[in-house]
Amino acid sequence: MAELTAEEDLAAVTTLRAAVMRLSRRLRHQQIESSLSPTEMQVLGTLARCGRATPGELARKEHVQPPSMTRIIAMLEDKGLVRREPHPEDRRQVVVSATEPAAEIMKESKRKRDAWLAELAKGLEDEEWAQLRAAAPVLERLAQL
Repeated sequence: MAELTAEEDLAAVTTLRAAVMRLSRRLRHQQIESSLSPTEMQVLGTLARCGRATPGELARKEHVQPPSMTRIIAMLEDKGLVRREPHPEDRRQVVVSATEPAAEIMKESKRKRDAWLAELAKGLEDEEWAQLRAAAPVLERLAQL
């Protein structure tokens, strides 16, 4: 692979950032439950991916302050989408888990977003689709760093 100049690297980073942000915004509009904020959906997504967690763990994963996470959990609990249970080892803490209605919302939301993205991808050339499939694991790794 040819070495890129600093300007080419910067241009690629700028293009990647802008494209990811636009695509993310468009994907957020594909949710099925309009009464949930993007942050609430993110917390439910984290619980779906990672399983039950303490409010502090959720705050760290979502990069929010613990008091903010406490408010988010309370709103989700009021909507019947999460439940708090005593921590199995530390009685001073609780663990938060998603309820069955939350799991259904996340499942249907994922299905709708996947279908929307698959439809969008039909507009790509075969070579572009192959490049995107090859880039998917790299983008996933980048999101985990």
